[in-house]
Amino acid sequence: QVQLVESGGGLVQPGGSLMLSCTASRNIFSIYTMAWYRQGPGKQRELVGTITSGGSTNYAHSVKGRFTIARDNAKNTMYLQMNDLKPEDTAVYYCNAPGKPISWGQGTLVTVSS
Repeated sequence: QVQLVESGGGLVQPGGSLMLSCTASRNIFSIYTMAWYRQGPGKQRELVGTITSGGSTNYAHSVKGRFTIARDNAKNTMYLQMNDLKPEDTAVYYCNAPGKPISWGQGTLVTVSS
C-alpha cells in the first residue's frame, strides 16, 4: 500500500510564495499521473493540477500562471510551487493519483492572510 505525505504548508501573506512537497513510500511518479488537490474551508475538495508520467502538466484556471507542478522521480517526490498567493488559496492541500486506489494523506495546511 502506497503512503503519501504532504508537507511544506504554513502561513504566508498575500502575494507570497510557498513550495509544497508530496513524498510517496515507493516510486509511483514515473508510472502514474499525479495530482494536487485542495479543500478550502467549507468547500469540497478540488483539483489544482496534474502532472503525467511524461511530465506534462495541466492546471485549474484559478491557479494557472501562479502554480507549478514538478516531480523528482529519484526522490519519489512531487512539488507544488505556489506564487502570488491569494487568500482564496487558503486550503488543505493533498496529493494523489487520480483514479488509483491510494489512500489520502493528511494534507498540509496553507493559510494566506495578512
